[in-house]
Amino acid sequence: MKDSLELSVILNESAEKLYKDWLNSEAHSKFTGSPARIDPFVNGKFTAWEGYIFGTNKSFEPYSKIVQCWRTTEFNKKDEDSILEVIFESAGDKTRLTLKHSNIPEGQGEDYKQGWKEFYIDPMKKYYNKK
Repeated sequence: MKDSLELSVILNESAEKLYKDWLNSEAHSKFTGSPARIDPFVNGKFTAWEGYIFGTNKSFEPYSKIVQCWRTTEFNKKDEDSILEVIFESAGDKTRLTLKHSNIPEGQGEDYKQGWKEFYIDPMKKYYNKK
């Protein structure tokens, strides 16, 4: 059985800006504090956290959803890609960002949940909620 997780955070930024920043190498690097390289088109490749995270963009719904095939160096070669859905929901002048991560190799879900909090959610709160 594969693992899955879901995390949400409210950020003081528009859905449009957050969506664009997620797909922009420079902006993504700034809000995480680690270099990222993103080809912002369907089937474009991405890497983050010095190559620890990598994958392919599968689909886009402008300013509302990004779907990526997602892996880390901890995946075995035989493991299928996991699926990351990044959902942006406007809430007035703020946005609810939700990460739905599925098809994670069994037993790794809790580690990735902690990783998302530590390396994405917390840095994004610090970066976007300083206004």
